[in-house]
Amino acid sequence: MPATTMNHFTILTDDVDGTIRFYGDMLGLRAGPRPAFDFPGAWLYASDGDAAILHVIGGRPREELKGGVIDHMAFTAVGLSDTLAKLDARNLPYQCRRLVGAGTWQLFFHDPNGARVELDFDAAEPQRAGAT
Repeated sequence: MPATTMNHFTILTDDVDGTIRFYGDMLGLRAGPRPAFDFPGAWLYASDGDAAILHVIGGRPREELKGGVIDHMAFTAVGLSDTLAKLDARNLPYQCRRLVGAGTWQLFFHDPNGARVELDFDAAEPQRAGAT
């Protein structure tokens, strides 16, 4: 049976609460219902959704937080200028570029655990100085 849609991503962290705050601030995700696992963590939901799209597993030492074969996770987003301002306010490095041919804005940055995040914004989103 073929896959029909992406269900969720899972990231590892040594700081569950800090990771929840980061994704709440940067992507508007909110913590929601999670099974009573015997390890710390959280399930994060889109503000208007009822399915967990990002699972957070805690209790991992910092040295275990390294990238594997998956390069990044990508989300469709709105509010390019505001997102760039948030990244600037946090002094988080990022790369913002247009997708060749489509004009979609692609914004890349890393979360506090080292996971690479891509946010895709509509080509009609307002441009800001520094975005190419």
